[in-house]
Amino acid sequence: MPGQQTVLVVDDEPNIVELNRMYLESAGYRVVAARTGHEALAAFSAEQPALVVLDLMLPG
Repeated sequence: MPGQQTVLVVDDEPNIVELNRMYLESAGYRVVAARTGHEALAAFSAEQPALVVLDLMLPG
């Protein structure tokens, strides 16, 4: 069990974010989501996640 480690999910598609959130939370992770690069940088700084799941085709 991961013990509430934080995962940052970065994607501009809400359905993809929700799918990742459901899977990761069911595995015991805390999930923080960001929809833009700017949001992701702020969340990364604030949350210091153990893992980042990033959309490589994120616009901008």
